[in-house]
Formats: sequence, structure tokens, C-alpha cells
Amino acid sequence: MDTLKSLFSRKSRGVGVELTPERVNIARLRKQGQKIRLDTLASVEVPEGAFEEGEIRDSASVAEAIQAALVESKLKIRRATSAIPGRAVTRVIPVPAELDDQELREMVLNQEASLYLPFPREEADVDYQKLGFFVDEDGIEKVKVLLVAIRREITDSYIETFQQAGLALNVLETSSFALIRTIREQLRQFTPQEAAAIIDIEFESTEISIVVDGIPHFSRTVPIGTYQIQSALSRAMNLPPSRNTDLLQGMTVPSISMDSVGSPQMGGSNPGTAAMLRVLGELADELRRSLDFYLNQEDEMEVAQLLLAGPGGSIGQLDEFFSQRLSLPTSQIDPISALSLDVGEDVPMSQRPGLATVLGLGLREI
Repeated sequence: MDTLKSLFSRKSRGVGVELTPERVNIARLRKQGQKIRLDTLASVEVPEGAFEEGEIRDSASVAEAIQAALVESKLKIRRATSAIPGRAVTRVIPVPAELDDQELREMVLNQEASLYLPFPREEADVDYQKLGFFVDEDGIEKVKVLLVAIRREITDSYIETFQQAGLALNVLETSSFALIRTIREQLRQFTPQEAAAIIDIEFESTEISIVVDGIPHFSRTVPIGTYQIQSALSRAMNLPPSRNTDLLQGMTVPSISMDSVGSPQMGGSNPGTAAMLRVLGELADELRRSLDFYLNQEDEMEVAQLLLAGPGGSIGQLDEFFSQRLSLPTSQIDPISALSLDVGEDVPMSQRPGLATVLGLGLREI
């Protein structure tokens, strides 16, 4: 395995650190009998431009923000688990079942990886995990393998940034893995023929992950996030532009009526609401395209539910909006309830969907 940091192994205990374009989030969880306790939760702003599109542009500034979050949380630790949002290639691939571990490793990391990567194999960090056996249509036994790859320059920038912050990385994974870990129990309600679509609405983008049996089978990043929603709202209401998207947490998506051809009616006199609905409508259209693309590849699958996560997942009645636009049951992820977390002070519902990834990273460290 290359420097895609020990995605499927364990090391000494540390803390979960999530990097986003607007904030560094830190979570430390602890096992307490049969329950899990949220010991520490801290968040510090990231300077504008230091982290964009899943990539670290200014490692010194991001390292300072990580250190500031550690100081705020009063944690004295040397190791961490972190995640790269929306920059990974994830594929489930079939390989012959008779291969031994060494042959499997050689085939997956070198031969198969080259077929699936949109960039040269020598520029990638790759990891894999065997999932399970199956018999294909020709009666040949094969094994499914989950392949994960990220450009090495991205993984190197994360490792270097955390080193500058005084932390070694136990694990560097993808944000969708961390999110799935948080809601693993919730995902068990679906059959192997039912997919769940996780819609992680972050600051500058939305990551769509289609998950079957707890494994991401398809992922896509759409450049629409809370910043784009808020910017449309601010422009329509003649407010100055701002990177602070707290305004959205107090917003509620109005119920929309459909016209005779099934298109939403953007009625109402509030220009801000109409602007917000337009951006959310674009996001719903992108989501529909992603679902259609996936279902066209998988004849026997159906998407059973949409699960909303990320800071944008908490916008009031957004679940109802997507449910109506896409004719699919939709719900907001509540990671505190999903993990039955024991928390010292109550975490408001408006903040909970945005904690799903960092809590999944903290969970990895228990």
C-alpha cells in the first residue's frame, strides 16, 4: 500500500479532524461501558482560500487552524484520523476468487487500478479491501474488491499539513467512508437490492454517495454547497456577500406546488426564497442525473432513500423539498441519535447533520 494512510488498519488512539473550506472540526469519542461518549467537540475557522475544492492550498494556514482547534479543545494528542472530501476514485471490482493474497494485491494495485483511474497509476495512492465472494453469470466464483484511489499530491499535502500541526496521521480516508461509519446501523435497514443515497451538502460542494450494503458504489461531487445557496439568497435580498452561512440554519424551504407538467411553481413574493429555491432546484436536478446514471448501470437495484448530511442538510424542510422533487423518501441524518451518543451538553438539531463526518472520524479512533 502507498501513503493512502492505512485505510483498512488500526493504530494507536488519536482524534478525528475534519478539514473543510470554512472550518477545522475536531471530535474525540470515548467508549464508556456499552455506550459511546462525545468527550470533545471543537471548531475553528479556516482563512479564506487556504482550503478549496478538497485541496489544501496553504498548508501553513490550515496547520495553524488545526493547532488552534487543539488548543481550544484542550487536547494533548499526537495522532489523528482525517478525511479527503470528494477527491477519491471508489470502485467495486470483481477479481478471480482463486488468487492468493499476494496475487490479489498485485492484480488490484497495479493491473486493475490502472483501468479505473482517470490519472496515471504512478501518480496515485491506492488501497483496497476484499468484500465477499459471488458467482458470476458464467458460473465462475469471484471476489468483490473495494478499490480506493486518490492523487498522491493530495494525500502528500494532507500528511505534510498535519506534520506542520504536530500530528501524525493514523488514517487518511475519504469523507464518505467516515460518514457511512456514523450511520452504519441506519444503513442496515436496507436490503442488498436497495441503495441509499447520501447527500452531503458542504460549504462549496455537495458529495453524492450511493451506498449498497454499507459500501459506496458510486460517488460524484457537484459544485453547489451552502455558500452558493447563501450567495444567491444575499444577492436577491441586496445583502453584502459573506462566507458566514449561519443565516441558512434559520431558513426553511417553503412547500412547493407542482404545475400540470410536474415542474415546481416558484411563487411567492420573497425574492430571497425564490433565489434559494432556484439553487436547490439545480441541486435536485444534478442529484436526479446521478441517480439515473447509477440505476442505468445497475438493472436490479433501486434507490430506497435519500439521507441528508453536512451543514446544508439541516436547512428546514429540505428533506420535504427533495422528497417532493425526486419522489423518494428523504430524511436528515442525526449522528447523535444514530450513534446513541452520550453528550455533555445538548447539540441543537440544526447543527447535527453537519457533524456526521467528524464524528465518523472520531469513531475510527475508538
